[in-house]
Amino acid sequence: MPPRLNLTSAAFRALSLRTAAAPSAAQPLSQKLLAVAAAPVTVVARRFYSDNLTPDSQPPKSSEIPPSNLVPELSQDAAAAQKKLQNVNALNRLEMVAYGLNPFDAEEEGHKYGLPSLPLPSELHKDHRYDDVLGQVTRLLMKDGKLSKAQRDMAMILNYLRTSPPPKLNPLRPLIPGSPAPHFLPLDPVTYLRVAIDSVAPLVRIRGFRGLAGGGRNLEVPAPLAARQRRRTAFMWILDAVQKRKSKGSGRKMFPTRVAEEIVAVVEGRSNVWDKRAQVHKLGTATRANLMNAQIKNFL
Repeated sequence: MPPRLNLTSAAFRALSLRTAAAPSAAQPLSQKLLAVAAAPVTVVARRFYSDNLTPDSQPPKSSEIPPSNLVPELSQDAAAAQKKLQNVNALNRLEMVAYGLNPFDAEEEGHKYGLPSLPLPSELHKDHRYDDVLGQVTRLLMKDGKLSKAQRDMAMILNYLRTSPPPKLNPLRPLIPGSPAPHFLPLDPVTYLRVAIDSVAPLVRIRGFRGLAGGGRNLEVPAPLAARQRRRTAFMWILDAVQKRKSKGSGRKMFPTRVAEEIVAVVEGRSNVWDKRAQVHKLGTATRANLMNAQIKNFL
């Protein structure tokens, strides 16, 4: 059996029981708060050692507090990096002055060419970031909604036009007025494509009115075309000529190569698209007298 606790033993007599002092009921709460606020506050510097689990019994003196390591002094590498950053900022300001900008303007801070004026023009819109003719022709090349494939084909076409030699023009089939010289066309393939399409684009289309010619025949009347309609008609003629070209093999690059070859043939006056254009214009000249028909005026 375990030994019983003897109340008269020395171990029990060594224990001392202390009771907490009863709080003064007469002291109000406001005076307690003032006393706590007026009490001096002692700042104890921590050493932040992981094995120091017992706090110091007495706070160290001000002369014994070690310096803080949270803000170290700048080393030579940091000072050199800061000096280099200042030199870079100075060079950027000189470059802004060279471009005619105010380097101390808050609106132009961090901008090499300055901010654009608002509202933005329409050509800076995301849907109009490409040339108008380039975007229209790319969508005419698209099949089954595969725009990315049409864009790859257009990139191959422009690359072929850029690397091709200067075209040899035919004086009997001149290009559109205002076009650049032939040796300048490969330097700008987008202009090359625009000149080729605009040169063979028809000015009119033949519109037929059923039953107005008598005997159930159609009365043909020339109708003017807008710029996008003219370019669409011209490029569809070019695609028809491409389909009739003899294939040189299979592969992803063959179709863009045939389109580019047809465009070069159009500029040099060797394509049959010129004959289609001349035929439409000849028919439009022959049928322009039908515009004086009294029944036609009601539809126009």
